[in-house]
Amino acid sequence: MEARISDLRRRMKDVKSAISRCEHVVLTYRGRKFAIMIPFEEEKKKFKAQNHPAFGMWADREDMADPVAYVEKIRQPRVF
Repeated sequence: MEARISDLRRRMKDVKSAISRCEHVVLTYRGRKFAIMIPFEEEKKKFKAQNHPAFGMWADREDMADPVAYVEKIRQPRVF
C-alpha cells in the first residue's frame, strides 16, 4: 500500500488494516517516497541478538575468562 503523510491523519484505519494484513505501507511526502511502515512481528523475526554489533564485544578479554570470579572481584568492598 502507498499512502501520503496526510493519509495518516485522515485514513489511519485503512493504514492500520493494511499493516495488520502484513502489508508494507510506503509513506510519501510531496510525491517522493519518505518511509516504510512494516508490521512489528515481521521485524521482530529478523532481529537476532547474535547479529547485534555489541554481541560478544568483551569475548576476548582475559580478565573476564571466569565471569563469576570477575563479578566477585568488582563487588568486593574498597580497601583503603
